[in-house]
Amino acid sequence: MQYKTLGDTGLLVSTLCFGTMTFHGGAGMFRAIGTVDQAGADQLVKASLDAGINFFDTADVYSEGESEKALGQSLKNLNIPRSNVILATKVFGRTGQGRNDVGASRGHIMDAVEASLRRLQTDHIDLYQIHGNDSITPVEETLRALDALVQQGKVRYIGVSNWQAWKIAKALGISQFKDLARIDTLQAYYSIAGRDLERDLVPLLEAEKTGLLVWSPLAGGLLSGKFSRENQKPADSRRSDFDFPLVDKERAWRILDVMAPIAKAHDCSPARISLAYVLAKPFVTSVIIGAKRLDQLEDNIAAVDLKLTPDEMKQLDEVSALPPEYPGWMLPFQSSNRLEPVARTVPRMSDKK
Repeated sequence: MQYKTLGDTGLLVSTLCFGTMTFHGGAGMFRAIGTVDQAGADQLVKASLDAGINFFDTADVYSEGESEKALGQSLKNLNIPRSNVILATKVFGRTGQGRNDVGASRGHIMDAVEASLRRLQTDHIDLYQIHGNDSITPVEETLRALDALVQQGKVRYIGVSNWQAWKIAKALGISQFKDLARIDTLQAYYSIAGRDLERDLVPLLEAEKTGLLVWSPLAGGLLSGKFSRENQKPADSRRSDFDFPLVDKERAWRILDVMAPIAKAHDCSPARISLAYVLAKPFVTSVIIGAKRLDQLEDNIAAVDLKLTPDEMKQLDEVSALPPEYPGWMLPFQSSNRLEPVARTVPRMSDKK
């Protein structure tokens, strides 16, 4: 297992993060995603830890809080020292019927963090993330609430998920100006079939040294190896009933065509190639993997040891390239002269007589 710092911090996290959305199941879409019971959760958490994973991600809305409960109980059942794991959870989604049981307001954040701490059976959350974009709450209110939790020791680092580049930039500016806790990570969708965040978000993250945590690196199972042009709705995949995240399917089929001989050359699944591709991107901090079965988890973990050749990366980059979009296609055109060596035209002091 490899480890990276969590954004511009000194905290080391494994480059694979185990996501627990499959725990318990509950009702609605979470039942389609997974119904792993407590014994199964214990087995998957133990296998993750044995492989060197120290990073675990959940959210208060996953199975109405039952995912957090299962993760906390697994760590207790396995007698894992709290300092050995990095726990990440999220707040934003609806957790009750009240008008304020949702969002990123100070009120909801303060209520939600206490509930998450109880369910996880811990006195602190390592990474507390705002799970979505709140179009009502001022950004500064959210940041001040998170800063208060950091000052209280209930939260150690903060992050956001599914935010736009402009809003992250605004938040970072407010934090710097007001001396508030700084956003350390963005959790976002990224896969070889969905590279959209490379347009604006990646340049921002690189410039600000903000970490990227990747969710759905297999595009909701589309890159697992079960799907193809000929079999677009396999019976044993949740994506057949829950078509998410949004993906350009024709582009995905072309990617899988190129991926097939590469997977054969490495004697592995397309899923492992897909994960290895994302892991190879230098701007990625950690890739969140989920599993319902031990064999799925083991196959995903093996991706950390799979090194794609420069030629294989080139093939995959080319077939999955984003279509040109303004102003992206204009930037290299206008920057060409600036990238060439420029002769010094202003005389130095030593040149003057």
